[in-house]
Amino acid sequence: MLRIGLPTGVQMVVISLSELVILALVNRHGSQATAAYGAVTQIVNYVQFPALSIAITASILGAQAIGAGRLERITPILRTGLAINLCLTGALVLLGYLISHWLLGLFIIDPAALVQAQHLLHIMLWSILVFGFQAVVGGIMRASGTVLVPVAISIFCILGVQVPAAYVLDAHFGLQGVWMAFPVAYLTMLVLQVCYFKLVWRHKEIQRLI
Repeated sequence: MLRIGLPTGVQMVVISLSELVILALVNRHGSQATAAYGAVTQIVNYVQFPALSIAITASILGAQAIGAGRLERITPILRTGLAINLCLTGALVLLGYLISHWLLGLFIIDPAALVQAQHLLHIMLWSILVFGFQAVVGGIMRASGTVLVPVAISIFCILGVQVPAAYVLDAHFGLQGVWMAFPVAYLTMLVLQVCYFKLVWRHKEIQRLI
């Protein structure tokens, strides 16, 4: 239990700390930027929920397949999870682009802040689809108790990619550079998760947890 729960707990702490760092960076750009950040974060969180739910479901089904000794089911479960993420999360992302002005208007009254928030949302909203893909791949690996490496990849991408990229891109592109760091981190996370899955995890002896 500790082997599975502790790394995930550390990951959540790192995510929370990184959000504080990003918020401090955003605050440098003034109150409008802070308001835009809050509104965009709300929208992104809602769009992320289905992607996370799909990943959790894939992990549960994967664990059941491993427990039943039906390892041949792992690949179909993975493909189904990725396909559902593409359809469901993709639909939400598309909807978010189409009605972004109205959605952000639920959180922001100031017209200037609203325009700024809409621009920032458009920069990174598509990357939630990438986030969902890596979450499904990581969820499948977690089904066998492989938690440390997916968590390590996530922490590296947050602390080693997203936060530094936010500072570098902010220096070159201003506030929008902060939001460019999210797609950069998610794409890196997906590449590393897939590489570990294909090159290492698939060749390991997969055993059920209990």
